[in-house]
Order: sequence, then C-alpha cells, then structure tokens
Amino acid sequence: MTARRLVVEADGGSRGNPGPAGYGALVRDAVTGEVLAEVAESIGLATNNVAEYRGLIAGLAAAAGIDPSARVEVRMDSKLVVEQMSGRWKIKHPDMIPLALQARELAESLGPVTYGWIPRGRNAHADRLANEAMDAAARGEHWTRRTEEAPGEPEPPPSAAPPSTEPTTTLLLRHGETPLSIERRFAGTVDTPLTPGGLAQARAAALALKDRDLDGIVTSPLSRCRDTAAEVAAATGLDVRVEDGFRETDFGAWEGLTFAEARDRDPAALDAWLADPDAAPPGGESFAAVARRVRTALDKLKVRYRHRPVLVVSHVTPIKLLVRDALGAPMPSLYRMHLDVASLSAVDWYADGPATLRLFNDTHHLER
Repeated sequence: MTARRLVVEADGGSRGNPGPAGYGALVRDAVTGEVLAEVAESIGLATNNVAEYRGLIAGLAAAAGIDPSARVEVRMDSKLVVEQMSGRWKIKHPDMIPLALQARELAESLGPVTYGWIPRGRNAHADRLANEAMDAAARGEHWTRRTEEAPGEPEPPPSAAPPSTEPTTTLLLRHGETPLSIERRFAGTVDTPLTPGGLAQARAAALALKDRDLDGIVTSPLSRCRDTAAEVAAATGLDVRVEDGFRETDFGAWEGLTFAEARDRDPAALDAWLADPDAAPPGGESFAAVARRVRTALDKLKVRYRHRPVLVVSHVTPIKLLVRDALGAPMPSLYRMHLDVASLSAVDWYADGPATLRLFNDTHHLER
C-alpha cells in the first residue's frame, strides 16, 4: 500500500528575542490540502529559534498521532531550522541541540521526513497560530490550541480491507517515435520532434482511445508528448492540460548518446547510475528525484480527476515509475521493464491505498 503523505507547516517567534514567545503548527493531507490538526502554545519567555523548534516538534508529534507511517514534508519559513534539520548546517547553540534531538527522534518514528523552506507569505496559517500564542504570552497567559483528526475506529489490517469500488484510472500513453528513439539514444529534456511514423502512431493511439470515455488529457510539456496528446485531443474533443512533473528524466551529459557511447565516456558514472537510484548522470537528474516529482504530479491528478479515467501522455521513466509505485516494487524493477513507443498501460488507483496494474505496454492499436 502507498504510504499516506502529510504536510507539516510550523512557525514560532517571540516579541523581543528573547521575549514573550509562542509557536503554531498544522498538519495537512498532502493530496487534498485538508487541515487535519492544529497545535499552538504560548511558552513564556524564549528566543525566536527556540519557539520555531518547538513549533516543529509539535507539528511532527501531531503528524505521528495521525499516521506514524506517513511520508511527511515539513515546510517552515525558518532557514535556520530547515538547514539544521536537513543536516546542511551545524547546530552550535546549546539551547538548540536538545530541541533538534527531540525533533529528530520524532522524525525517526515517522516515514521519510523532508524539510523545505518557504517564504513567510506561504506560511500564513502557522504564522497566525504562532502570533495568537505570542499575544497570549505577552498577556502573561498560558494558552494552547489543539484540534486533531477524530480517532474513529481502528483500521483493519491491509489484507482485510476490501478495495474501494471507484478508482481513479490513469491510461498511460508513451509518446510516438522520434529520431532518437529509433537509434535508442538517451532522450530526456532534449525536445526532439515526432517522426512521420511517430505522428502516425499517435493517430493510431488516438483512434483506439476515441471511445474510452476519458475525462481529461494530461501531458508532459515536451513537444513529442504534446504532439501525441494533440492527436488524442482532436479525436476525443478533450482539452489538454500540461503537467511538468510528467516530463522525462534530465540525462545531462548523456543526452543524445547511445548506452554504449555513455559507457565509453564515463563507465564509472554509468555503473553508479545503474546501481543507485540517487545517482544522477553528470549534470542530470537521479531516478529518485524524478520519482518525487512524478509522485507529486500523480497526487495532483488524483485530486483533479478523482474516481474518473484520465489519459497521461508521458515518457519511459515516468510511466515506469508509476507502474513501480502501483506494484510496490523496488527501484531496480525499472531496469526490468520495456516500454515501446506509443504503447498503452493502465493503472487503477484506489482511495484506500492499493492500486491495480490493468494493462502494460499494449501496442495492439499500432497493428491496424
């Protein structure tokens, strides 16, 4: 089952640094944006940094109370806290060390936790909570705010939970043939056009999809996908929405090379890339980085096209990553899949977590 994704927004401050201080934090569902919990507290006299760390700790604790297995993205406008928790800055102040340790212990009890800086204007909700707490501290009051998701009944184990009956269905169409695909060259962010044969393949796919009752078309921004999507749009009358998250991997220095040419140029880099999803081609993008943006694009799609079928026109790597996600397979599975140009795959995504691969690398429409 796919882990739940939560967002923690946290802030803290003091009137005087040190001065009357307080923090505020909230937890959102990453897919819907729904606020699941709010926590805030006045903490007497403290510095801005102490209050910010207290806000982070409270937000992580609230996320753990909602789903301890969740993947969590922390968003804060404190550059200090974000950089220290990300491990890029050292923690030198003695007041910060125990707070950072407490935050790390909470983070270790959750699924993967990432930290990102956002400008204050995008942290308005947590900032408002923190200011309410600081106002109370300035009045000499001990004030708290705590609203959390209702606990409800314990969930049955995954094996006992029946799948929901209305999936969000993604039909996954790889773009048609290009000059680079004919020669089996790395084609990432290089914007290569369709060949005449690739255009014919796109039209064949459009004919096969004409009566599939699709609700929308989403495409990578690269022209080989946009042109493929345009053929389907012409056949179905649907609008096309561009989603940058579904673009192909940036292969950096290997763009336009064959696999053999890349190995001749830098065999160590190629071996590292094949062995580690966090390794990137020189000047390029790792599969782990692509997986993060593809997963974000999928989450957005699930909200916009909830319980409806949608066509995604994309590339080899994003489609393989979606299939891997659906199967719960490890990253090396990417090297065990083959996708033809203009092939169709399909995944049903269910709201309660599981997904079903319904079709993979179908090219029957190209045989007509």
